[in-house]
Amino acid sequence: MSETSTQVRERVSASYARAISVAENKPQDKATAACCGSDCCGSDADEVQTVTVLRDEVPSFGCGDPLLFAQVKEGEVVLDLGSGAGYDLLAAAEKVGPTGYVIGVDMTDAMIESARRNAASAGFKNVEVRKGIIENLPVATDSVDWVISNCVVNLSPEKDRVFAEIARVLKPGGRFSISDITADDLPASVLSNEEAYDGCISGAIPEEDYLAGLRGTGLESVRTESRVPAHDIAGDCGCESCDGGLDVAALEGKVWSVRVTGSKPNTVIPG
Repeated sequence: MSETSTQVRERVSASYARAISVAENKPQDKATAACCGSDCCGSDADEVQTVTVLRDEVPSFGCGDPLLFAQVKEGEVVLDLGSGAGYDLLAAAEKVGPTGYVIGVDMTDAMIESARRNAASAGFKNVEVRKGIIENLPVATDSVDWVISNCVVNLSPEKDRVFAEIARVLKPGGRFSISDITADDLPASVLSNEEAYDGCISGAIPEEDYLAGLRGTGLESVRTESRVPAHDIAGDCGCESCDGGLDVAALEGKVWSVRVTGSKPNTVIPG
């Protein structure tokens, strides 16, 4: 019998709880387990945000940099879907400054605790991390200027709900910038591999479906800003999927690291 959406989330959450435990206890292995880091998955850009606070010390399980080139301004409200240990929260907090606000949402207690510690260590008082699922965000409607996310939506078993939530929480005129993994024509052996799912591979959908899902909520100007092959998915990345009998060669040319952007119309989307 196939897993329910709740079971998928519970398994993924357990996988990432293990991942942050490994990362915090063995910093040299911070990319081990779950989704591989941007250094090995093929970043969605050749460079990443430069920030002055702690970012090199914060574990990242992302596949790019959603804040790169994003025109986040001081005083704005940024929401990070699946905020993990806070890698992108710190960069967002620095961008919005003390007059802005940053909200992270994650479903894994260990990640939430780590993000709160990292934000406190960095001295940010404008960062809040809430427990919740990205399919049902604990965030008010029409309340944020930006939605960002880094290699998380692919893990959702209900992506259409995530896309609808992005449209709901954005203010009219608000924008989103998402780094994620997309995939085409994955073999059945990969699609059925639970570790490949937890490693951000087998839950990924085709790019055209990703864009269509966002557009279907009424969001506009939806486009792919960058696309690079997600190379070294196993092996050097240390992803759990490489221990699950995954034929990495079968993924050649099928898996991509992308950055997708768009905005909410200035008129409220009927709901």
